[in-house]
Amino acid sequence: MGTTLRALRALFLLAGFYVLALAVLCALTGAALAAWAWSPTGGAVTATVLAVLVGLPILRGVCTLGTGDDGKRGLAVTEAGQPELWHAVRSLAERTGTRAPDRLLLTEEVNAAVHERTRLLGLLPGRRSLYLGVPLLIGLSEPQLRSVIAHELGHYGNADTRLAGITLRGRDSVLRTVAGFQAPGRTRGDRRKPGQDGGRTTAAEAGAERRGSTVAVAVRAVRTGFGRIAGPLLYGVAARPFQAYARFYLRATQSVGRQQELAADRVAARVAGRDATASALREIAVLDVVHDVYVGRYVGLGARAGLLPPHGEVVGGVRQLLDDPELRADLAELRGEPPAGDPTPYDSHPPVAERVRLIEALPDDGPATSPARPALALLRDAERVLVEVEGTVLTPEALVMERTDWPDLTHRAVHTLTEADAQPLRRAMAAFGSAPGSAAEDLAALLDAVDAGRLWWVARHLPKSREAARASGRAAREFLRPDLEEGARNLAELALVEAAGARWEPSWAAGPRLRLPGERDVEEELTAAVRAAVADDPDTGPLRGLLAG
Repeated sequence: MGTTLRALRALFLLAGFYVLALAVLCALTGAALAAWAWSPTGGAVTATVLAVLVGLPILRGVCTLGTGDDGKRGLAVTEAGQPELWHAVRSLAERTGTRAPDRLLLTEEVNAAVHERTRLLGLLPGRRSLYLGVPLLIGLSEPQLRSVIAHELGHYGNADTRLAGITLRGRDSVLRTVAGFQAPGRTRGDRRKPGQDGGRTTAAEAGAERRGSTVAVAVRAVRTGFGRIAGPLLYGVAARPFQAYARFYLRATQSVGRQQELAADRVAARVAGRDATASALREIAVLDVVHDVYVGRYVGLGARAGLLPPHGEVVGGVRQLLDDPELRADLAELRGEPPAGDPTPYDSHPPVAERVRLIEALPDDGPATSPARPALALLRDAERVLVEVEGTVLTPEALVMERTDWPDLTHRAVHTLTEADAQPLRRAMAAFGSAPGSAAEDLAALLDAVDAGRLWWVARHLPKSREAARASGRAAREFLRPDLEEGARNLAELALVEAAGARWEPSWAAGPRLRLPGERDVEEELTAAVRAAVADDPDTGPLRGLLAG
């Protein structure tokens, strides 16, 4: 589809939303006026209130306009400050046959993107920005990074960014209207300590459970229906047209987006080489998983305790996982099998496996991807740059957090979370009549209660779900056993820290690990001892022996 036809299509989709919104608003206004003309005052007031409640989300979607910018934060690097990186960008722009970006910004994301601040809804070109994620510079080779940049510049050459002004304006309006109809929900976070559930399975899950994009949120809203704000009948009638149009709009625009991605892939393969482009996609899929694990398991762990790693490590510390020898086999397996995904009509990108397959099916163009230096070598004074990137992407609250090295951060952060997680069991013991004391004293009191056959009297005072509160007998025990086991483990860990000098130490492959002096890892031994203590036929000997030893 040519640029002109795509522009007309984008304008048609944008106009369609405004026509739909105007029609629904006119219907609501007409209904309210008719109520005032033919209904009692009470009914007219009710009809007017309902019309206003349903019309407000529509008005917000129609009247709220974007700023014309993309809102991304990053460190702007100049050509004087980073001449080699800029030279690579300019030479790739020349080879792709497009104008080079006016700004180059480094971000903390595992992503690269382009933006163009166009005029007249994208009909006239404007200032161009190229965003490069620092994890890409860390994890990719120089040829692979060049293929990523060539891919993004390919969007410029295909006028994708110019027409994005029209497409995104309509998409934002539709999604804003859908979100206005959706009732807010609440979720409760998982309080488990990172790394407690094993290492490699968690890494795979972290890659699958990505943060929801705006499009994904809207699709979920479309599929699950809207919340209850007004009368069900009127509300449903007003919502359905926007549900249908949101589905239509997302399907239409995202299908174009997928075609644009494949076209940009072909540009990258032509300019930077087939093998470099395919291997870059494989490596980015790995980086995506590794970065999620790194941020969630380590950076996020410390932030919850008010701690951050040394300057530059927030965005640069993903190197620790990539270089870990215990993870190499897992990372190689991820590279060999890129995510096939579960494609839907609402995806903006084709699955990585499909993109790799299409690129590798191209004729061999000769250039090899190795040996090659790391892409980070394109940066002058890379360590200083990593620190400066943090200054632009972290919140003011994060910037003033205490900085410490990884061993100290891991121990202090996990200790803080473990103390918080032990509180429900400690409160249950206090309600049972046990005098509070140190962790070792509280654990000893718990084990004495187990030996006296009173464990489940203590467990009775733990917080219960609605189902657990209704259960009785063995079913009630099974509801409480996981919380009881977790609480006992937390107390045991704290007791080992207090009495035996144990510390949580970073393990990049498996998460924080509790070790006694002399590098003795007690994770598995502690798990077995706690399970034995809270079993139906309890045995406190292993746990007492571990603490005594």
